[in-house]
Amino acid sequence: MAFSNLVLLFTLFSFLLLFRSTQSKLSADYYNKTCPKFQNIMQTILAEKQLSAPTTAAATLRVFFHDCFVNGCDSSMLIASNAFNKSERDANVNLSVAGDAFDLITRVKTALELECPGVVSCSDILAVSARDLVVMVGGPFYEVVLGRKDSRESNPSIVDKNLPKALTPMNELLSLFSSKGFSAEEMVALVGAHTIGFSHCKEFANRIFNFSKTSEFDPAYNPVFAQGLRKLCANYTISPAMSAFNDVYTPGKFDNMYYKNLQNGLGLLSSDQAMVTDNRTKPFVDRFAANETAFFDMFARSMVKLSVYKVKENNDGDVRRRCDQFNTLQV
Repeated sequence: MAFSNLVLLFTLFSFLLLFRSTQSKLSADYYNKTCPKFQNIMQTILAEKQLSAPTTAAATLRVFFHDCFVNGCDSSMLIASNAFNKSERDANVNLSVAGDAFDLITRVKTALELECPGVVSCSDILAVSARDLVVMVGGPFYEVVLGRKDSRESNPSIVDKNLPKALTPMNELLSLFSSKGFSAEEMVALVGAHTIGFSHCKEFANRIFNFSKTSEFDPAYNPVFAQGLRKLCANYTISPAMSAFNDVYTPGKFDNMYYKNLQNGLGLLSSDQAMVTDNRTKPFVDRFAANETAFFDMFARSMVKLSVYKVKENNDGDVRRRCDQFNTLQV
């Protein structure tokens, strides 16, 4: 009898473990019952925002990357600083992120809170927004599983060491991506997000002004392009908002033109241009430049992988009532 009870308890315990494991899994239909209008609400607001502010897609994609790469996809990047704490959003590398992304998330979250209060996490909103906006501007569709929870902390001190910069050497770039489980090919595909959006002049000023004793600009640049950038950014120290499109030909379209630009000396940032000269990354640049489908396939696969990087589930996080604030005051 005692043995039978032991077997029953063991079976029950195993079932509970299995149930907990099953419950913790992210799924594409996570909100089907708890917030059935989730997708429709999101798509309506995303379309309206992108039409009124075309920089939204690039800005949101950048926020998504900066959020996930620092400490996982947990919307810690969305927290605004307050009198007690500085957040990731105010780390130096994040100060140039366009505000359209934060405005979009606020609009979506407000609408969803009215429809299904306390159900949809900011982390899921950001992940779906990035995917849908990529599709809206011509990029590939990929499935986004749902069920992330929002972080209870946002630490600006860990941002710099976890994000690539315009001047980061290739060895460090490859090491950074590898430390998070991404191959050189996946890195090249993810950096292809630069096919939309812009960069501020300060990010590449070192390449166009007083580059060396023998050249005013980086010889890796197409000379005509370099002269155009010099004129565009002539007053960037006075007007810090001065910027240039990452893709000079199709800046608002998600395509493979970015890689073709790299091959022709039109890569805006030195870290981007380096990918076409380094033997570890050049083959992927060449392949993506020649075959847009290959780029789209690898970008989609890499984004799926990134979207579940170190996500928080169940009791590991919260569903924030506001995406820019923790549910409880952090002091």
